[in-house]
Amino acid sequence: MLNGDLPRREAEHGDRAAWSALMARAQDGDQAAYRQLLYEITGYLRSLAARHHRNPADIEDTVQDILLTVHAIRHTYDPSRPFGPWLVAIAHRRSIDRLRRQGRARGREMPLEPAHETFAAPAANLTETAGDERALHAAIARLPEGQRRAITLLKLKEMSLKEAAGASGMSIAALKVATHRAVKNLRKILGDRSGRDRDT
Repeated sequence: MLNGDLPRREAEHGDRAAWSALMARAQDGDQAAYRQLLYEITGYLRSLAARHHRNPADIEDTVQDILLTVHAIRHTYDPSRPFGPWLVAIAHRRSIDRLRRQGRARGREMPLEPAHETFAAPAANLTETAGDERALHAAIARLPEGQRRAITLLKLKEMSLKEAAGASGMSIAALKVATHRAVKNLRKILGDRSGRDRDT
């Protein structure tokens, strides 16, 4: 091990300890702590995603998937346990999920426009808006029923396409189209809200 690795590893360990404290505060309703946590982990998540993806767009899309998952299941984190492994497990699952979706799209299906659903907005935009739980759920509530059902099953409940199809009665193709449209609409809704917040 290079000597220079020691300070970096120590600093990262310190960061993760601080993240645990921030998440515990966020679970108690501290929105400022939650926004700070999301801001601080974004760069780390980007480095994790880069281990699985080479395309910068795929890396950013994976970061968005991870942040959305963290937001959806943050209540499951146990503050008595280390935050790092919990976060890494989510990041790994989301990265593998994206690789599998890409493989299926290339191997068996004509690509949609794009081949898979993405949050194309910069990571900072989701970081800013995801701190407000009410805003995210309000944005999802504004979606048409089919889009709302697709995004809830596939993104929030983390079902596979097959599971979501069985639960919703929608075909896999219809779920993909609905999810793509839902993500596009959420990006617009949340983007519009961010613009209004900056103007006030």
